[in-house]
Amino acid sequence: MTFLVRTKQKISQFLKTFFRKRSSRIGIYGPPNAGKTTLANRIVRDWTGDAVGPVSEVPHETRRVRRKENITITGNNGNSVTIDIVDTPGVTTKIDYNEFLEYGLEKDDAVKRAREATEGVAEAMHWLREDIDGVIYMLDSTQDPFMQVNIMMVGIIESRKLPVLIVANKNDLPDASAARIKSAFPQHPVISISGLEGNNVEELYEKMAGYFG
Repeated sequence: MTFLVRTKQKISQFLKTFFRKRSSRIGIYGPPNAGKTTLANRIVRDWTGDAVGPVSEVPHETRRVRRKENITITGNNGNSVTIDIVDTPGVTTKIDYNEFLEYGLEKDDAVKRAREATEGVAEAMHWLREDIDGVIYMLDSTQDPFMQVNIMMVGIIESRKLPVLIVANKNDLPDASAARIKSAFPQHPVISISGLEGNNVEELYEKMAGYFG
């Protein structure tokens, strides 16, 4: 009898583990140098003490998708969500090796970086089609949000019916304008933050816990 009880318990535990829903995969998307990796690092550090990867002023520092798993975010109101953060390469409609020459890279290195960045964009789009459950779309709030790549990407995200938060980053800069981003994407919630300084990230966490939960 004891053997049968223990066997049933083991089977029950196995089934619970096997059918347990995986953490939601939340992709951080946006154009190059919007602050995606800076935000990913802040989220991961705040909730696990770890980090995702390096940042740089040179475009396309992130050229491969990077993921940190099982990050539990809890809002002040008690809502919580466990997610995998997926940091993606900056998406753009064109990658030219000449833009890297402006940052002092040699031609061979610039060509290599452009090729890797192009491959990274393709990888990011594959993840969006197959493996992403929700999106943080990151925008530099000092820049024009009506760029073709932003309109295209938000449209693709909407076509997949994914929940999306628009993050207006770099609100620590004097020419930042979250209002301009809200006017571009009024159909989605927009949260103004500074990923670098940490301004307003608590509001972002609160929204993530309720929105992606």
